[in-house]
Amino acid sequence: MADSLGVAVIGAGMAGKAHAAAYRTASTLYSPVLPPIRLVSIGDVNAEFGSLAAKRFGYERNDTSWQAIAEADDIDVVSVVIANSLHREVVEGLLAAGKHVLCEKPLSDSIEDARAMAEAARNASSIARIGFTFRRTPGIAYIRDLIRNGVLGNVLHFSGRYWTDYGFSPSAPMSWRYKGGQGSGALADVGSHLTYVSEFLCGDIKSVSGGHLSTVIDKRPLPLAAVMGHDHVAVSDTFEPVENDDYAAFSAEFENGAGSFEVSRVAAGHANSLQFEVFCENGAAKFDQRRPAEVQLFLNDGSGNENGYRQVILGPGHPYIAGGLAMDAPEVGFGQNDAFGYQARAFLEEVAGLGEAESLPRCATFDEGVRNMELLGAVTESALNNGKKITL
Repeated sequence: MADSLGVAVIGAGMAGKAHAAAYRTASTLYSPVLPPIRLVSIGDVNAEFGSLAAKRFGYERNDTSWQAIAEADDIDVVSVVIANSLHREVVEGLLAAGKHVLCEKPLSDSIEDARAMAEAARNASSIARIGFTFRRTPGIAYIRDLIRNGVLGNVLHFSGRYWTDYGFSPSAPMSWRYKGGQGSGALADVGSHLTYVSEFLCGDIKSVSGGHLSTVIDKRPLPLAAVMGHDHVAVSDTFEPVENDDYAAFSAEFENGAGSFEVSRVAAGHANSLQFEVFCENGAAKFDQRRPAEVQLFLNDGSGNENGYRQVILGPGHPYIAGGLAMDAPEVGFGQNDAFGYQARAFLEEVAGLGEAESLPRCATFDEGVRNMELLGAVTESALNNGKKITL
């Protein structure tokens, strides 16, 4: 095991700050088996954003280029949390420099680049993983356990939606999120989460059909200042066309069971609403990210009139919580930021050389990231061909 691990985060936006905070807390989760973690650098082309994030989260410095981080001898581990179109160049450069890389989803903005990144990862001397953060949510992991251990049993039907509203206002400023081809908008941004969650629970999707993509706000004003995350800033009277989808929907067939999916970035009043219901041979379960410390569970006991969902409050007996929260008592609660901490901890454990038996479940591979993009690509192909069935 290394004497210590130096960490950097490239990208000081909303998700970048989540990664930065996660590395700060990762070594405080569970028993102290990690080497000392050094918080070295926040990288961002906007020096002000990078400097503010470095000061806020206790990193030693900020850098304004990914090359500076790649060349730094005091950095071992790097999270890449920038625009999807920039992932390939940065990730391949970091791997070539021997850095361990945790890349945000989706892996890239094109399947060709994603496959090239996966090939680079297979040939690298270091570890490359993708962040499928919702796999770390205790409620989702618990429902998966109930499916796998037979309590809920085989999946019959999955119904999920991920509604967000960061783009519902026509005055929301133009950013990289509104650029790129069809399928690179809401489908890639939040649909990537919903699809990997569905496969985490239900197994591989075998085909998709009924694909539909819609751009309901077709132009956006240019911002007058730098935009971080989903922030709204002052805008000009100059507009540029929106190139991708505000809304997407499709149906899917799993090896066992069927599914329906709906995602949006224009769902006013739903800032971050990942919700799903999974129906199984022995019952069903519901999850709502706005109430992450609970799940709704229905187990068919044959009583008929009294059957129905009941609330299950998550606690130390459920995945990740025991030893993973400073106060891991029943009903203390859990939030989305905690999942980033579990994700960072899992990645650092693998980098440090801890065996799988004594570690959290590994982060997803780049090959899994390619799979996720192939699925999103199939949805786009279906949408561009009048909902045609596409086999994966």
